[in-house]
Amino acid sequence: MTATTYARLLSRARTGGPRDGDGPKILEHVLGWTLVVVLAVFVTRAGLM
Repeated sequence: MTATTYARLLSRARTGGPRDGDGPKILEHVLGWTLVVVLAVFVTRAGLM
């Protein structure tokens, strides 16, 4: 790999991903735990556990 090829690889535009999303982390945690609780209630009510 030449220096030019390596420089091209480093200069590529990012397509997004976890590092680009600096949104409200607390909201993600609250919604995630809410989903866990709702799923647990559903499983318990359905008699699956």
